Amino acid sequence: MHIEIVTIGDELLLGFTIDTNAAHIARELASLGVRIVRRATCGDDADAIAAAVREALDRTGAVITTGGLGPTADDMTKPAIASIFGKGMVMDADILAGLEERWRRRFGHALPVSNRQQALVPEGCTILPNRHGSAPGIWLEDGRGRWVAMFPGVPRELRGMLADTLIPRLRDRLPNDGPVIRSRTLRTANIAESALADRLGDLARGVNGLPLAFLPGNDGVDLRLTSWVLPAREAEATLDAAAARIRGKVDRFIYGEGDDDLAALMLAECAARNLTIAVAESCTGGMLGQRLTAIPGSSRSVQGGVIAYANDVKIRELGVPAEAIDTHGAVSREVALAMATGVRQRFGTGVGIGITGIAGPDGGTLEKPVGTVWVAIDLEGEVRAVRALLPGNRAEIRYRAAQLALDRLRLMLTRTVEDGENGWTAQGTETGPQTP
Repeated sequence: MHIEIVTIGDELLLGFTIDTNAAHIARELASLGVRIVRRATCGDDADAIAAAVREALDRTGAVITTGGLGPTADDMTKPAIASIFGKGMVMDADILAGLEERWRRRFGHALPVSNRQQALVPEGCTILPNRHGSAPGIWLEDGRGRWVAMFPGVPRELRGMLADTLIPRLRDRLPNDGPVIRSRTLRTANIAESALADRLGDLARGVNGLPLAFLPGNDGVDLRLTSWVLPAREAEATLDAAAARIRGKVDRFIYGEGDDDLAALMLAECAARNLTIAVAESCTGGMLGQRLTAIPGSSRSVQGGVIAYANDVKIRELGVPAEAIDTHGAVSREVALAMATGVRQRFGTGVGIGITGIAGPDGGTLEKPVGTVWVAIDLEGEVRAVRALLPGNRAEIRYRAAQLALDRLRLMLTRTVEDGENGWTAQGTETGPQTP
């Protein structure tokens, strides 16, 4: 089954509201084997809504809309779509009674006149109940089997109604053993998209007949495999085999799958090893600590941290030697190592992490351009550091620096990278800084 989505609202076109509804619909319906083949957005204009939906119906015969079902003058979805099917609008007594009762019970006063509009529905439609808000959904179908499902634009309501009404209805229309759409995402860190492609070789063009997408972001590059035409059991087996082949090429860079968060994974790993953590942050300004403490249960492992932005704070609070700063600068291997050891000793933890760098947009030099970051990990007295040149604006560099620190902790715990590789050096070695 192929479906198109039309999301409606001036606020979407103006960019004031991000359209999360279409993405959620596509993800949920994929598990049924339903493919979203086109997404469109139009404003709160009856002619524009009718045109977008009419064109979508002509292509696929199946359309989902979100938005424009509310009580205000700009909510035009129902009459605009009813006109396509040659239907008029009628007042639904049951919906009206429900709205009146809702207002009496929740607000203690009569239903506002404007909200009566929500009880106006196209003739001959099927009502899709809304247990999550006031505006009901609408299912409108013609004699040719073409249909439109209309939902409110409020994300919480849309998500609830999708599970309550649309997914069961579509499931009844699909064969039990039909194809499903399944994806498998492998999450990598601190390797560029081009470097991944080089390591994967021919697999970069697809694995076991499955297309492979490269999805770069601040966390790293996600590798997403997708099965479009296989039944569920066969799809899962094919994805397992394809993921194993990718791991055979780039496993050392893979930290998780799906929606795995590296901070949560490292907290779990440290908890399993009875390791506590303290962080010392300069350019990231507490971002690493925030990511760690955002995870429920993080207090079992995270002891505390120091935001050592100024040099005198690095010296006073972390014991960074003043001569190290004078000789090498605040953004240096020596200072990062001292920060990691200083914070571990100060808090009495098993792990100390130090980050220092130049996030920009100013402050860079020819020797240390904007994006230069040093990260050091002190694991129970074993101290290692790495230098990286991170791309992006200030916010992206800071986030990527925190991600780099978490990934280096992963590599140190798993003993994945040896000294000198990708600039990873132990304290006291003579290997100079490199860019991974």
